[in-house]
Amino acid sequence: MNAIIGGFVAIVGALFLLLAGIGMIRMPDVYNRMQTGTKATTLGTILFILGVGIAQPEWLPKALLIIGFVVVTNPISSHVLARAAHIGKVALSRRSVRDDLADSTGAES
Repeated sequence: MNAIIGGFVAIVGALFLLLAGIGMIRMPDVYNRMQTGTKATTLGTILFILGVGIAQPEWLPKALLIIGFVVVTNPISSHVLARAAHIGKVALSRRSVRDDLADSTGAES
């Protein structure tokens, strides 16, 4: 029974990872791509690793440790990359509505 539930959770995680890959292709600029990649891959990775942990209960403590690491590092690294892109003056897409970071720092995008 654990293998069935774990497999289902892992498949749902894999679907989120697939959607993240599709979103990376479809998004117009680097900032939107980072947002898509971070949110979808964080959730997809969590679900996939949790599914493995459910399917193999002896691996669950290690899986939870890895999930905690992903939850902490993935958003932080994405934030740092987006901030570096903004400081490097990587242009926004024409379809972007506003640039809150430029408003707060007085910089132009």
